[in-house]
Amino acid sequence: MTGQNQQKVLSKEQIDYVINLYSSGQYQDAIDQIKILNEAYPNVPFLFNLIGACYKELGKLEGAVKMFGTAVDIKPDYAEAYKNLGITLRGTGQLEGAVKSLRKALALDSGYVDAHYNLAITLNELGQYDDAINSYQKAIAINRNFADAHNNLGNLFKDLGQTDKAIKSYIRAIDISPQFAQAHNNLGTALVDHERFDDAVKSYNKAIEINPKFYEAHNNLGQVLIALGQFKAGVDSFKKAIDINPRFAEAYYNFGLVLKELKHFDDAINNFHSAVSVKPDFFEALNNIGSCLSFLGRVDEAIKFYEKALIINSEYAYAHHDLGNALVSIGQSQVGVKSLENAIKINPEFAEAHTSLGNFFKTRKQRDKSQTYYETAYKIKPDMDFLFGEILNNQRNLCAWPDLPGSLIKLEKKIINNEKVIAPFALLSLVDSPELQRKAAEIKANSDFPKNYDLPIADLYPKHSKIRIGYFSGDFKIHPVSTLTAQLYEMHNRDHFEIHAFSFGKATNDEMNLRIKAGVDQFHDVDLMSHKDIVHFVRSLEIDIAVDLSGYTAKARTDIFAMSVAPIQLSYIGYLGSMGAEYYDYLIADPVMIPKESQKYYMEKIVYLPSFQVNDSKDLPPNIVMTRKDVGLPDKGFVFCCFNNTYKITPTTFDSWARILKAVEDSVLIIFANNELSKANLTKEIKKRGVAAERLIFGLNLERDEYLARYQVADLFLDTQPYNAGTTASDALKMGLPMLTIKGEAYQARMGASIVNALNLPELITTSSKEYESLAIELAKNPEKLNKIKEKLQNNLSTAPLFDTPLFTKNLESAYTQMYERYHKGLEPDHIYVK
Repeated sequence: MTGQNQQKVLSKEQIDYVINLYSSGQYQDAIDQIKILNEAYPNVPFLFNLIGACYKELGKLEGAVKMFGTAVDIKPDYAEAYKNLGITLRGTGQLEGAVKSLRKALALDSGYVDAHYNLAITLNELGQYDDAINSYQKAIAINRNFADAHNNLGNLFKDLGQTDKAIKSYIRAIDISPQFAQAHNNLGTALVDHERFDDAVKSYNKAIEINPKFYEAHNNLGQVLIALGQFKAGVDSFKKAIDINPRFAEAYYNFGLVLKELKHFDDAINNFHSAVSVKPDFFEALNNIGSCLSFLGRVDEAIKFYEKALIINSEYAYAHHDLGNALVSIGQSQVGVKSLENAIKINPEFAEAHTSLGNFFKTRKQRDKSQTYYETAYKIKPDMDFLFGEILNNQRNLCAWPDLPGSLIKLEKKIINNEKVIAPFALLSLVDSPELQRKAAEIKANSDFPKNYDLPIADLYPKHSKIRIGYFSGDFKIHPVSTLTAQLYEMHNRDHFEIHAFSFGKATNDEMNLRIKAGVDQFHDVDLMSHKDIVHFVRSLEIDIAVDLSGYTAKARTDIFAMSVAPIQLSYIGYLGSMGAEYYDYLIADPVMIPKESQKYYMEKIVYLPSFQVNDSKDLPPNIVMTRKDVGLPDKGFVFCCFNNTYKITPTTFDSWARILKAVEDSVLIIFANNELSKANLTKEIKKRGVAAERLIFGLNLERDEYLARYQVADLFLDTQPYNAGTTASDALKMGLPMLTIKGEAYQARMGASIVNALNLPELITTSSKEYESLAIELAKNPEKLNKIKEKLQNNLSTAPLFDTPLFTKNLESAYTQMYERYHKGLEPDHIYVK
């Protein structure tokens, strides 16, 4: 403040005195003294300007505006007062008035650096970015060593996405003022935008060295350290930020995000709650509480937090997305889809929301719709986790095969490169490579289901008089897994075993559901329980062996196995391959499915039973006779069939089928296709291969008795490769229909051979497409040879291991006993061979 051009009657001593009071921060004393002077010397603009400055420092902005206004009324050419009035008007939100006052100051003094600088700040707040840049540059042109102006200009460039210019501005500010901590911090943030993370760390560390209490810099440093994979150092930085400022919501939030990424959901929730306690309208933190609760299986609670986030910010697309997925998961599909659509309406480039809608329509078997959403998501974000594989899998269900060889090459490279490109289950129908399948499973396990240490390792249970077996599934209903396993639960020896079923599927109370409930000792509906609560509950029952019947399929609860739900954990029949996780001890197979030389492709130790697949010997052929006419077949000609899932049909398999049909005159092939688009595509493909469309017949989706009876009008079942028939193979064989299969390399590619071998029919196992086609053609043209195989099949049904459920149960119980005894002797799991 200066007293130049004031009335001469006001002495220099009086001016110096009030200026000293102001400069020393004694604002109220300065005001009191100025008021005394005003009485003696009215209408002195300097005094009004100074009292305005005091009011501004005390936060009395309205009073300050009045005083500055009085000063310029008295002295219309008072540039400093106009500048001060402009700054104060900006502080009250009167930005247009601020610009007017600052421009008045500059009209009076075009070289007024402070006015240019504050005009730039105000114009920036008004969104007039080009004018703001121009004002900063004018201030810098007048004073090239104006570090604050360089720093603020850098901030503006950064906000406009002009990161290179921002970096230059920050570096210039630092050159002028090497101890400018804020500029070092801002430079770090700009370097992060350039993905120059190591340089950013240096900048943040320099800011902290200058000002160890700079909590924002600690927080920013934490974020970049996390990006570099230095989780411990990053977490330490967040903790330092919180220690310095326990009211710093952003640090709690960022700490929570790290814990969420590490799957430490309870600790993450605590940090998000801390962020919300400091900043109640922190809708991102509220949404992340919901997200963590969803991961923990506490969906109903999660929904409440998503809704809270949306009350604060109804345009928050992430909350609409997460709420939509949660609602769909609890069966409120209509409103859930609406939420997902809202997310896209708010942000059309929201790739995850497009993917979620794709997932929804996939579960509704509307594959054409789901493909549209997947492809839109891929255009937006081609590197999204597992999306490429989802598109390939969906194409398989639609029997659309655009450039499949090229896609498979790309897929293999990405898996080898440890990229999250495809879910393990989707890979089974695409490649015959146990090595790639194990790698994909490991990627999935490490990404989504790492070993969870939230709960302590379960204590060694005392030896029970009966080994307690827990079967875990979301499909204890009419479903292929239950069709195969229902009698197993009933056949277990209750003198030695206690059988529990843990269901995390909706209660259907259908015939199969009721049978399984009656067939176990205790049936536990845990569908609405969180993952952690399930683990606590199962441990309270002291279940010795947990059998995961879901693996990487739709209703899996892999999280509970990651927490160690039981001392011994194994995978069986729901997913055909290694789970790729250290916490699964065993995988059930047989010597056909996993030869000893292939054990290296499985993380689990292998339980070798004489035959892999359990069956239900009570599931007898129906007392129904169906004719060719009943199932839409011509009156004559050889009938090939395959009722495997649509996604198992590959171009290579279809090539074989076409060549077989062309070689066998008047033959037809009846198959199952689960959607109209796949039927249309397969019709095109068969014609493209030179076979008349009417020779490819699409069977209806029938009730089980009719479905089984339909096999009796066919002559030969043609298996798919690399994903063989499972339940459908047993069904066909049970009905006396031979199945021709190819024995591949991977678990799921040898299942058909395992099943056929368990009926002592090795003559139906081939090892190449050429051999497969040749034998199919031979059997079709040689009725005598085919009839001998059918007779052998019929004779073996009652004696071979495949449908001997009591024998299978006895063998499995032998394996359970061996793994249980090893555990109680303190021995690590090892391969088990049941003779």
